Amino acid sequence: MTRTPRFALSALAFAITLLSQSALAQNDVPADQQALTELEALASSESTSQTLPSLSELFGRALRHDADLSRQRYELDATREEIPMARSQLLPQISASGGYLWQDSSNSQTVDELNLTGDAPRPAEIDETYYQIQLQQPLFSLERWRKMDVANAQVSSAELQLAVVEQELALQVSEAYIKAYLASQRLGLLESQQASLELQVRQAGRAFDLGVGNRVDLLEAQSRYDQAVSDAVEAENELDNALSELERLTGVTPRFQRTDPGELTTVTLNGDVGNPDEWIPRTDQNLNVLLAQQEQQVNQANTSVRRSGYYPEVNLTLSYSDRHSEDYLRESEDYRANVELSVPIYRGGYTNASVRQGEKRIQAGQAAVDNERNLAIQEVRQRIRALNGGERRLEALNQAISSSQLFLEAAEKGEQLGLRDLVDVLDARASLYDQRIQYVDTVGNYALDMLALRTAVGSLESDDLENIMSLLASLSTSSQVAR
Repeated sequence: MTRTPRFALSALAFAITLLSQSALAQNDVPADQQALTELEALASSESTSQTLPSLSELFGRALRHDADLSRQRYELDATREEIPMARSQLLPQISASGGYLWQDSSNSQTVDELNLTGDAPRPAEIDETYYQIQLQQPLFSLERWRKMDVANAQVSSAELQLAVVEQELALQVSEAYIKAYLASQRLGLLESQQASLELQVRQAGRAFDLGVGNRVDLLEAQSRYDQAVSDAVEAENELDNALSELERLTGVTPRFQRTDPGELTTVTLNGDVGNPDEWIPRTDQNLNVLLAQQEQQVNQANTSVRRSGYYPEVNLTLSYSDRHSEDYLRESEDYRANVELSVPIYRGGYTNASVRQGEKRIQAGQAAVDNERNLAIQEVRQRIRALNGGERRLEALNQAISSSQLFLEAAEKGEQLGLRDLVDVLDARASLYDQRIQYVDTVGNYALDMLALRTAVGSLESDDLENIMSLLASLSTSSQVAR
């Protein structure tokens, strides 16, 4: 049987790295105040650092927990039994039979005192037992041999189907993971914006009470604050939905801490992903393409079985039977050897129609292969365009965030000098937070596009999940990859 390429994602968590340093003997020297302050800051930074849940570990849990994947594994085990079932039709078939007969009959041989030959009449009432052992061995059966090819092709198809389900599970877990992380980031940004706007509302209220502010600024600040509260509620719902999806897939609920937006850093991407012409040849390893090809092989094997209906069959039969009866004429012990040739001549056109049906299914299978390949090629092109566009968008957002930060500082100073009003400051702050949220969402979309691209060429592995974690962790200096 041809080995089927299997989709493999390691369910192991990341390796634990232990760093040890040699202890150097030092004299007891009192630490100055600056050293104590730096130590306190370091301890505070370590205590508030965010550790991302391990995506590989979550996928490993999903492999053990997902009910649909378990169903597919049982389906594969059941399909594997097709091979010994097909092989059994090529091996000897041994059967045993037996029975008991009671008979009471009246005829010329049982009622006359002497029959025509002068023998005593046979008994009218008899008890009889018999048994038989029979062995049948096919000597030539093309149909049974070709059914072995069908069974092997079905097992390979079932293995690929399991690989497809595993791949879909990996994408579902990754997508839910990324959505949960991005929702936590947006929620942290919105809560920080909410706190800033709440302070702005209080300041505008005090200024209005003192007569140095106006009601328009107060209403504008309150409106922006209420909008931030609404957006935070929506982000919290998105986070809960993503965590609920992860719990359904893995059986556990990971924890995503909210990151201080002040710690948002510039993400370093992997660089140019190349052009579609470099990736398209690799779509031949797309799992859906391979599955369609394997299903076509199943159709071809089934059609070969149908064509074998034109060929004769030769079977050998060996049997032994023994009959015990009160009628001595019925007693017997037989040994038989029989070679039988069966030639199909006419079955009403069934064989011809069956072969034509199989040939049409082969053509349909080829069309399915072409369709899956076209879908994979289209997916590659779309994802590469999205990745290249995402890189350019992140570069633009980097510049926009820097400019918005400078504009916010200028607006705040302008308000202090009376050159600008509170509305300008609120607009500048809202623009800055919106751009940060767009930056986070763009990084998440980039990660999803990268996973989809790897899937389209059939090369999604555990290293890709680790790279996604590292990419998300690089959004914030306080984020760490789970070890």
